Amino acid sequence: MPVARTLAVALHGVDGALVEIEADLANGLPAFTIIGLPDAALGEAKDRVRSAASNSGCDLPNRKVTVNLSPASLPKHGSGFDLGIAVAALATTGVVTAEALEGVVHLGELSLDGRLRPVAGVLPAVLAARRAGARAVVVPSGNAVEAGLVAGIRIVGAASLRDVLIHHGAELEAVPVDPLVGATAEEPAGEEGDLSDVVGHPEAVEALQVAAAGGHHLMMLGPPGAGKTLLATRLAGLLPDLEPDAAVEVSSVRSLAGLPVGSALVTRPPVESPHHSATMASLIGGGSGLVRPGAISRAAHGVLFLDEAPEFSAAVLDALRQPLETGQITIHRARAVARFPARFQLVLAANPCPCGQAESLDGACTCTPMMRRRYLGRLSGPLLDRVDLRLTVRRVGAAQMTAGGEGAVTTTAARARVCSARARARERWGSAGWSLNSAVPGTVLRSPTWRLAPRDRAALDRALERGALTMRGYDRVLRIAWSIVDLDGADRPSADHIGRALYLRQGL
Repeated sequence: MPVARTLAVALHGVDGALVEIEADLANGLPAFTIIGLPDAALGEAKDRVRSAASNSGCDLPNRKVTVNLSPASLPKHGSGFDLGIAVAALATTGVVTAEALEGVVHLGELSLDGRLRPVAGVLPAVLAARRAGARAVVVPSGNAVEAGLVAGIRIVGAASLRDVLIHHGAELEAVPVDPLVGATAEEPAGEEGDLSDVVGHPEAVEALQVAAAGGHHLMMLGPPGAGKTLLATRLAGLLPDLEPDAAVEVSSVRSLAGLPVGSALVTRPPVESPHHSATMASLIGGGSGLVRPGAISRAAHGVLFLDEAPEFSAAVLDALRQPLETGQITIHRARAVARFPARFQLVLAANPCPCGQAESLDGACTCTPMMRRRYLGRLSGPLLDRVDLRLTVRRVGAAQMTAGGEGAVTTTAARARVCSARARARERWGSAGWSLNSAVPGTVLRSPTWRLAPRDRAALDRALERGALTMRGYDRVLRIAWSIVDLDGADRPSADHIGRALYLRQGL
């Protein structure tokens, strides 16, 4: 057979494109050449393929083998092409027929003994193969469960190259081997405490429910020990389970990041809490060569909590501004563009000054006014303008502590209230394609259909006229007011709802 062909998938972010692997066996000095913009890991596949083929009982002939990855202008990364290259190269010798490989995608890394190693990104790769019309996907046994989460396409799990060749009709004797498996998925961790653990912060508890109901971003300012971290860790527990499309997206990002997916799609909103020493690439995504998802993508449809926010690099924080508006991050490199989801809820927590004692009743602040301004100045105005809710959290007194949790709101009750509020928002905006109040454009909220009466928005108009709000802030207050309306079960925002929304917007 002069030229043999099979398929693989090249991933760029969560998007993938089919790659045709062509192998040609020609006369000449023994050589194995891979062309088509392979990276270093892919260029080393020739040595893995030769050893794996030899140890699988079907040596490659001592002739010139040329493998082309088409389209040649598309960069290819990683060792996931090993299996496709091996199958195509062996097909040139007649081990398997061209008909058996037609429309079949091969994913997997080869070990030197011929076994298949699991690779990252199998879930988005199988999704891309299904969208492109492939009829089947062959994956390592360690990825078979993950690949099986995609319906509508045949999945073949194999432990070794020999098993793959036998599946395609090769006349080889089956040799059982121990399959190579990757890290197993961790059991879903239980929620980190209950909302009823929060004592003495009724306004903050209400703000958390407003944030969860509308998908709003939140900032909390207060001295150490006031309960900012405690409150932030309770937000994810108030969010409803992920919708099917969001679950696929979250699971795909998890797969791309090399994390185990398990036997079912992720159904709970993810939570990411990077350290304040995080770099731009670790938070936003990127890297040299292969572009990896950052914390904002791993937190998609969930919560990104930045504790001690002023300690982060100002450039890193400002890089959040565009994803907060668009809900996705597109990373450009010289020869490729990678797209990742980034629709997350941002939660910022900060001390009021470097020593943390400013505005504290039980501590003397040692910071000068200039130190305080410089400290909080690391959170730029354009970034804070995109944060909907802003709270000042003060330390709890002895009377509030001894009162215990009497009358406290539980996570179960709050989540039920949030789910009901989101259902009302979906019923109102669903026909237009929005499910959260935070996603509704301001032009819609200010349109004649949804515009509030002058007496109801009077306080909001005055805040805009005196410069206390930007136009973006004006629209965000309207979105907050609609979220409060949904939590209260009302029909439209009143002056009281606007007042409460203004307080939550300007609470610092």
